[in-house]
Amino acid sequence: MSASPMSLPERLSAAFAAREALFARCAAERTTAYRLFHGSVEGYDGLTIDRYGDVLLVQTFHHPLQDGELEEIEAFYRDRQPGLIAFYNDRSAGNSRISNPLADDAMALAEQPRTFSELGVNYRFRARHAGQDPWLFLDLRAARRRVMRDAEGKSVLNLFAYTCGVGIAAAVAGAREVVNVDFAETALAVGKENAGLNEIPISVRFIKSDFFPAARQYAGLGQKQVVRRKRLPDFPKLAAQRFDLVFLDPPRYAKSMFGVVDLVNDYSAVFKPALLTTAEGGALFCCNNVARVDRMAWLDQLERSARKAGRAIRAAEWIDPEEDFPSHDGNPPLKMLRLSV
Repeated sequence: MSASPMSLPERLSAAFAAREALFARCAAERTTAYRLFHGSVEGYDGLTIDRYGDVLLVQTFHHPLQDGELEEIEAFYRDRQPGLIAFYNDRSAGNSRISNPLADDAMALAEQPRTFSELGVNYRFRARHAGQDPWLFLDLRAARRRVMRDAEGKSVLNLFAYTCGVGIAAAVAGAREVVNVDFAETALAVGKENAGLNEIPISVRFIKSDFFPAARQYAGLGQKQVVRRKRLPDFPKLAAQRFDLVFLDPPRYAKSMFGVVDLVNDYSAVFKPALLTTAEGGALFCCNNVARVDRMAWLDQLERSARKAGRAIRAAEWIDPEEDFPSHDGNPPLKMLRLSV
């Protein structure tokens, strides 16, 4: 006789038990944000449950929760991590947009600004805001941890910065210069809030720009204002500069008049200018969040691109997500590399 399938509370319990060491380490490191349940690996595909400070953020990506499941989730964590306020975002509709409405009082609570900490760094959080993704991606914690190890006394360029989590972490860790680049003013505004939540002795820079003109200018490649008789949108004028640490975390796909970001077919388009902004003897952190991209094939592509650009990769260090993001086979969808160049 085959065993009966595990219930949702049983799956939550198994995931919680697997994180005992993580919880102890987070408490010691002043971290109050982590993934409590990673459904694609832990038995409920499309369900994620994260803690962000005093918020329990429940999200579904394939189909909504069934009747009674949200109540089961709330009851389970109420007993084990009391005091958390649960919010449910159903993102199973098109383009991962949040589709479930909240009552006015619940929405007001969800939109309330809150603060949580990771590795002693404070960040802003709202359960609901104008976008759909949380303001800090928790699977990047391992990369932020590694950047903080390297950052003291270094210059740091954070490309596709989003809400500038990497840049703020580097600044708190003692970087002498931090520049965050992102095209979205709303994301950079959150980054500025994050900076204000921490004691940072330097003035962190926030540059609103498409990736391509910013990276090309820093790399010394230049950016034309007119291409094929078409005038491109205005962009900030930046002097060529090389940075000790460069962090590159592009989206899967994006297109603008300046260029195309395509992590499956043409990672080199973003890799080359980022590499050329990295100082000799520095480090370039690269991320690829496309699950079907093979990690070794990706590394081979980066090495070939570096040789073509006339730069050598001296060492490559894989950075795997921490244990709250388990994988079936040791090959997590999010691939992170620290390249010594």
